[in-house]
Amino acid sequence: MPSPLPDSPYFIFLSRAPDRPIIEVWPINLNMPLPRIPIPLLPEDDDVPLELQLALNTAYDTFGYHLSVNYNNPPEIPLPDKWAEWAANLLQEAGFGSRE
Repeated sequence: MPSPLPDSPYFIFLSRAPDRPIIEVWPINLNMPLPRIPIPLLPEDDDVPLELQLALNTAYDTFGYHLSVNYNNPPEIPLPDKWAEWAANLLQEAGFGSRE
């Protein structure tokens, strides 16, 4: 990578075959919607935009993930303190869990 990664808990990496090892990076912060990213197809084709937030929301709603996730429990993979506090507040505002 030509520069260090920004301070972010998650990332999307896109590696285009002809450009390797160069990659494109999108930092993902939990308090922001997921981005639209370009999906490369064949070299002669234009990229196809993928609305990641819409894709996630659609899968979540369609497959009933709200029925299989207990939002009163902490996440299986702990969040960094800053994000854990943000998530706890968000869940409390939605009527889940309790603040300690």
